Amino acid sequence: MEFDQIARNGMVLLGCGKMGSAMLAGWLARGVSAKSVHIIDPNPSDWVRNTGAHLNGELPAAPAVAILAVKPQMMGDALPGLQALGNGTTLFISIAAGTSLARFSQALGHDTPIIRAMPNTPAAVGCGITALIGNDKVSQAHMELAEGLLAAVGATVRLEDESQMDAVTALSGSGPAYVFHMIEAMAQAGTDAGLAPDLAMQLARATVIGAGQLAAGADETAEQLRINVTSPKGTTAAALEVLMDADTGLSPLMARAVAAAAARSRELAQ
Repeated sequence: MEFDQIARNGMVLLGCGKMGSAMLAGWLARGVSAKSVHIIDPNPSDWVRNTGAHLNGELPAAPAVAILAVKPQMMGDALPGLQALGNGTTLFISIAAGTSLARFSQALGHDTPIIRAMPNTPAAVGCGITALIGNDKVSQAHMELAEGLLAAVGATVRLEDESQMDAVTALSGSGPAYVFHMIEAMAQAGTDAGLAPDLAMQLARATVIGAGQLAAGADETAEQLRINVTSPKGTTAAALEVLMDADTGLSPLMARAVAAAAARSRELAQ
């Protein structure tokens, strides 16, 4: 079993907000015992208190894994409390944006196995996607343990180089907000075309959700799915002429948006 090590040695979860709670719920559903989980959180929710996990108590001497799920700006204050677990057998997994593997190594010790992971907010409903990259102390077994834990909230992908994390942050990390804004824009366009605002929003939300479900279950590419619903000289084709304009369409706009987010990710990491 992939979680045998956790059953034997326990695990630490530093921070149990929305993402931490989503992960914890996924682990418990997959058979991790609440008694194996040691949570450090100054303001735990009632749900967290009622899971049966250890809360703000003494930590195991050598847990299998320590998950760092606090906000990046809180990381500096939180890490010293876990330094005693560095340079040992404990695997550290950080889901904090912008904190590099090198900075973790400096704080925890250069022999510490560390994985950076970038999940996104659909993890809260088990539909996230998480990109992972480890330092040179991370073994295949470490990576498989991390993937097993993060698979509890969605799909996982491995990166080849840590420098790719800025692009991941810009695409999938920030990406849910782009889709939410698209729903807003579609609803506003529907209102402008003559629909009541509530009806326009209902139609826009259902359309994006439905299209996502179609894409999730289809063998075809996104391009082919688009072609499938586009009749020659029809209404969809008329709209796509606007959306696919090489200069003013969605592709160049999205390229600029993702580039801006990636640039900001690089700035925040400095």
